[in-house]
Amino acid sequence: MNRQSTLDAVRANPRVSVLIVGGGINGIGTFRDLALQGVDVLLVERGDFCSGASAASSHMVHGGIRYLENGEFRLVNEALHERNRLLLNAPHYVKPLPTTIPIFKRFSGLLNAPLKFLRLLDKPVERGSLVIKIGLMLYDGYTRDFRVMPTHRFRGRSESLAAYPDLNPSILYTATYYDAWMPVPERLCLELVLDAEQANEKARALNYVSLTGTDGNTVTLRDEMTGEVFSVQPQVVVNAAGPWIDNANSAFGQDTRFIGGTKGSHLVLDHPQLRAAIGDQEFFFENNDGRIVLILPYLDRVLVGTSDIPIENADDARVTEEEIDYFLGMIRKVFPEVRVQRSDIVFGFTGVRPLPASDASTAGQISRDHSLRITEATEERPFPIYSMVGGKWTSFRAFAEESSDSVLAALKQPRITDTRKTAIGGGRDYPDSDEARKALITSLHHRVELPQERVGILFDRYGTRAKEIAIYIGEGEDQPLTHAPDYSQREIAFLATQEKVTRLADIVLRRTLLAMQGRASEPLIEELSTITGEALGWSKDRCQEEVNHTIQLMRDQYLTTLPEA
Repeated sequence: MNRQSTLDAVRANPRVSVLIVGGGINGIGTFRDLALQGVDVLLVERGDFCSGASAASSHMVHGGIRYLENGEFRLVNEALHERNRLLLNAPHYVKPLPTTIPIFKRFSGLLNAPLKFLRLLDKPVERGSLVIKIGLMLYDGYTRDFRVMPTHRFRGRSESLAAYPDLNPSILYTATYYDAWMPVPERLCLELVLDAEQANEKARALNYVSLTGTDGNTVTLRDEMTGEVFSVQPQVVVNAAGPWIDNANSAFGQDTRFIGGTKGSHLVLDHPQLRAAIGDQEFFFENNDGRIVLILPYLDRVLVGTSDIPIENADDARVTEEEIDYFLGMIRKVFPEVRVQRSDIVFGFTGVRPLPASDASTAGQISRDHSLRITEATEERPFPIYSMVGGKWTSFRAFAEESSDSVLAALKQPRITDTRKTAIGGGRDYPDSDEARKALITSLHHRVELPQERVGILFDRYGTRAKEIAIYIGEGEDQPLTHAPDYSQREIAFLATQEKVTRLADIVLRRTLLAMQGRASEPLIEELSTITGEALGWSKDRCQEEVNHTIQLMRDQYLTTLPEA
């Protein structure tokens, strides 16, 4: 069902059991969970799916070792188990990542950690080797019953410098442990949406639809593409608007102060020397002010982040020059001979974590745990509002399960299925060895008569969904893109028609990695507009409007200087 058909169906029957406001990972995770329970559920997102806070993560799937210092043991335990589940359920988009901590001190922070835990100290401090060792032992211990990756190891100075020659020679040790990363969180979100709709015809998701208000049992929505207003009548509302939760509650007539978000910014660098220096490792370290910085391999690029800055209005979030200077300075601290300049930045992004309102004196002390805040129904508003506050990307499934269980209880419906072992999208039937991968690619190559190398590229991009995409490509005349020849015209047409694309920016920024890798030139954007416009029936004027919108968006929000050729 395409977007227009979905809109028509909602208008024809405005009654819905559950309305979810917000198409980030928390809302989408809950949407999928409820869909699998057979619930009639509608999700609306004012922009594209996974275009806000969920797209602006550090692309890490991790337990949060530093949260141990805040005493968030339950959260770390849950996140580590959920990390392992994601490695098994979404192996095409969640990959193991060895993570190395450069350590410059031995005993620093030894008293700081317990005093912070007891709320007797709030001053951040650089952690020494003993504190890190204790933390990593706890980290490993939580998954002893469900281990899918190796445990940590320590190296001394000489061994560390032999392994990483560009490291600062002032280090005393390095500690390496395993977490995971996801190159394309946006695609992971999208596949959860597609899985939900495929599993349940009563589950419908609409992007570019915003909440405008409520009147009695009626919630008013607006199609952001046409300006048309329509309404639905839910039994339960789930507010998953992330850092905009309080704004959404205001539209429901509720004055809440649930959110106290902090801004996290990131840079993508095209810097071969730095990429070679880190190899296949993430480097995770802190300044002497206690702030965390990470450097991780992002395919052939390098991803650097993140800041943690309180912000009032999430719509105002932008990467600042101060943040850029800070990141580049921290790279010099760890790799002093690697010269990184602003001209090496090919992409930048920022988002606001939907953290709970807090009186903590530093951003790092604000809990990363999640909670469901329930605003009960009233006579004037006969539906309850379940606000999803906080949470981590890694533990979205657990948070979605908690929210869904509360909604199911309100609807007096039973849970039908557990999602702990439910594969996601192209992670379904994923080959468990290199031999099985090669066999799958070879089989598909013979079936669709595409070059084996091309099928391999599709598999790396889409997991086992490559089969569906390759068949579509093979059904018509296809050509490589002129300005990105590893993509093809029919591949883009498939994304446009089968993956809920509404605007050109959806393809450039979220259905592909073209923008994130700094590959989006003006000619490429125009080429993509032509293919997308033909697939979706856009007029020539609409195509040009989408080109202009995409170029302006990338320059204003993503630190992107688009080459003209």
